[in-house]
Amino acid sequence: MGAINTSTPVDTLAIDDPEQLKALGHPLRLKVLQALGETERPLTNRDLAERIGVDPGHLHFHVRMLHRCGLIELAEGGRGREKPYRPVARHLQVSQEIRAAGGAAELQAAMLEEVGRGWSTYGSTGEFRAAQLNVRLSGDVVRELLHELIEKAAALEDENEDLLTVTVIAHPKTGAPPDGEPA
Repeated sequence: MGAINTSTPVDTLAIDDPEQLKALGHPLRLKVLQALGETERPLTNRDLAERIGVDPGHLHFHVRMLHRCGLIELAEGGRGREKPYRPVARHLQVSQEIRAAGGAAELQAAMLEEVGRGWSTYGSTGEFRAAQLNVRLSGDVVRELLHELIEKAAALEDENEDLLTVTVIAHPKTGAPPDGEPA
């Protein structure tokens, strides 16, 4: 496997490689990235399997794929066959070129599946929060607002609180004709 990296993860990695995007299209691999992002400490395959609640042997393939695609890297501190991993970036962003080519379908499907699981699990308990608004803003302004949300959430994060999944989706208004066109 690759060399051990001792530098700190970059803030944002732009996903522009279709293989990286393909790796993100599996819910278990997204859970691996989430688990690695929840701690400053590198985690071994066994640590990850325990956190996620799956068999280490089943997880090994997914961890190798994330490593081979450059989404996670080896970290210091391994013992024998137990190699610790860490994310290469705190945040991932799918490049405009990949999105324009329609290459993010698997990632979008995995995100929507996670939202569905959250709704199924927590919708009736009052623990699932959702909001929808229609606004007149440019895509650049929305990206800036999302970046501000990420920065503020990171600054306010409290290790004593339960982990939450926050999914934000923005798209042009559907179901109505564009402004100026008759209904």
